[in-house]
Amino acid sequence: MASSSIPAGGHVDPTRRDFLMVATGAMGAIGTIAVAWPFINNLNPAADTLALSTVEVNVAPVQVGQAITVKWRGKPLFIRHRTPEEIKAAEAVPMSELRDPQTDNSRVTDTAKKVRPEWLIMIGVCTHLGCVPLGNNPGDPKGEFGGWFCPCHGSMYDTSGRIRKGPAPLNLAIPGYLFTSDTLVRVG
Repeated sequence: MASSSIPAGGHVDPTRRDFLMVATGAMGAIGTIAVAWPFINNLNPAADTLALSTVEVNVAPVQVGQAITVKWRGKPLFIRHRTPEEIKAAEAVPMSELRDPQTDNSRVTDTAKKVRPEWLIMIGVCTHLGCVPLGNNPGDPKGEFGGWFCPCHGSMYDTSGRIRKGPAPLNLAIPGYLFTSDTLVRVG
């Protein structure tokens, strides 16, 4: 049997060569990361894109029965301060009558799971072909259900933004939002 260079205790003493190999490998890895980091960091969204990803809106001036439209991510965002009659009408709709069944409470609940039935916040883009429905401004036609009407192909939405009639397959989308105070809402 050939003699082994491993001592009887089974431990090998590190040599200077082993240290240099580990140190060289570590420096190579650090160098690779230092060179690659600017390229990887370049894949992050630009500051102007991040700024558009959220919007804060002061809803204090919006009176009961009024609505405002805010631009968010290049799309209209409808914010309506609903009347008690609009809330009752939305809550009274049987789920069996809805093409895309959603309760009114599920459409007025923020990301903190707080229900605010007086505030309806949704993306104002028709789910049929991407038109902007009418009904957020005084004098706009609201359709048969008192909500929104898309004039392009006749889709009609109720006071909760749910599709009730026409070719649109889905309700108007509800974005993620959070009331940071009683009058300030952050969307996105």
